[in-house]
Amino acid sequence: MVEIHVLQNHAPANLNRDESGSPKDCMFGGVRRGRISSQCQKRTIRCSPLFQDSIGESRLGMRTRKLPFLVKEELMRLGLSEELAKIGARKASGLGNKDGKERDDEITAQAIFLTQEDVSVIARCLFRHLKDKTVKQAKAIKAQELQKDPELVGWRPVTVDVALFGRMTTSTAFNDVEASVQVGHAISTHRVDSEFDYFTAVDDLMGDGDSGADMIGDTEFNSCCYYKYFNVDMDELKRNLAGPDRLKKLTAEERQDLARDAAHIVKAFIESLVFCSPDGKQNSFAARQLPSAVLVEVKKRKIPVSYANAFVKPVTARGEMDLVQASVNAFLDHVKETEKCFGLTPNRRWLLLMGCESPKMTTDQVSTFPALVEELTAALQQGEE
Repeated sequence: MVEIHVLQNHAPANLNRDESGSPKDCMFGGVRRGRISSQCQKRTIRCSPLFQDSIGESRLGMRTRKLPFLVKEELMRLGLSEELAKIGARKASGLGNKDGKERDDEITAQAIFLTQEDVSVIARCLFRHLKDKTVKQAKAIKAQELQKDPELVGWRPVTVDVALFGRMTTSTAFNDVEASVQVGHAISTHRVDSEFDYFTAVDDLMGDGDSGADMIGDTEFNSCCYYKYFNVDMDELKRNLAGPDRLKKLTAEERQDLARDAAHIVKAFIESLVFCSPDGKQNSFAARQLPSAVLVEVKKRKIPVSYANAFVKPVTARGEMDLVQASVNAFLDHVKETEKCFGLTPNRRWLLLMGCESPKMTTDQVSTFPALVEELTAALQQGEE
């Protein structure tokens, strides 16, 4: 298991907002904290150009309701008439739910994490069922029955993002995938107070006798030092990539190739979570700050531990000690206390600090992030997880 802990201080921003447009927040330790949701962080990583370039487009899936449209295009490419392909699209819409309820609008009832393999297999299955049918016969086929087709039932190869973040549907046409990654909601290490940016829009061609603004508005924002927590179950990641049955039959060489692939994926994941921030209101705030602290732990024992309780007592800046240094001190004190109390010593641990004093603790301390990633990748390739 690999665990990643990050302390990241942001300038004024509205990175992840709720339905009212306010920055998301929560109560923790009895006080209001800034928050970035788990879902927001996962999408930021998954959709970042850095992650996509590192993994490659062919190994990534898509979360969409447009399965019927994609299947229709594939059916026509396979040689089915447009009329039958439209019927096929309607049948595909019923594959998105366990009841097989079909729709006319070429979307499924729920957004599904799809791979290109899913689209191809479903299209081939529908082509086989429809190619010799009349329009009337094709319409009579039930999507609920198609879900039971042996070609659709069972495990299919999944893309890297599905292997990491998992997939759950209510249809037997798609194999559910247990996520190998857990992402905590990022919370501020301190009490947060929201502020408002009052702004106006003024006409550039306003005459000398004109006055006033054409528009008046305000944007809510805050400034937070966030604690972020992630973990990756390396065994689950490899199982998702190889398939549960195939994993048991791999040769020693194939297992080594799988370990290298999984290590590369974790490298891309960590680089993306460190370098990429949510896009919320970034054109207005440009809160593009990098982390001040990154702690990575590798454990043989799968006992995931978040150190969020380091901040049950809100951190404050005092005297010469700024908020970031105070957060780092509280964090590392809690790490040492947790290890001492519960005996949870990781097999390997790397600590990267930027602009902060370095405490005395047992780590493979590194001075650069590339060095951290390089050492972690080498350790994972050698099976140290």
